[in-house]
Amino acid sequence: MISVGEKLPKANLVQMGPDGPEPISIADKTKGRTVAIFAVPGAYTPTCSSAHVPSFIRTKDQFAAKGVDEIICISVNDPFVMAAWGAETGATEAGITMLADAECNLTEAIGMRFDAAPAGLVARSLRYAMLVEDGVVKILQMEQGPGVCDLTAGEGLLDAMA
Repeated sequence: MISVGEKLPKANLVQMGPDGPEPISIADKTKGRTVAIFAVPGAYTPTCSSAHVPSFIRTKDQFAAKGVDEIICISVNDPFVMAAWGAETGATEAGITMLADAECNLTEAIGMRFDAAPAGLVARSLRYAMLVEDGVVKILQMEQGPGVCDLTAGEGLLDAMA
């Protein structure tokens, strides 16, 4: 599992652009920038929709005030789902970047993959939040149980930045 002080691996994610899905390099997104990244087990799942995404919408201005250039939400879903979910939650309108890790490349590379087949969740991401500066993980917050969004909420990551 990735740790504080380590560089994010090179991995491509997918974002919906004006002409359809576009590859996005996480290395390019974080190079020379300060980025807050949070990952969810799945778009449209209860805790992700009712707690996690709204927490970053609420705190977006506080992150900007602390010098964070961008907030990115990552899920192992396809880019069409991420675009629709971003629109429905208000995340896209709030300026949060919704990225799909459709092939689970980044999630596996940083050791955050999990499977919960009985719940219909296979090849998904653990819930985490991190602050990344120039590609290096400076803060990493993880939840210890399912359905919990405290340490990884926008407020939790802001508290860790204090």
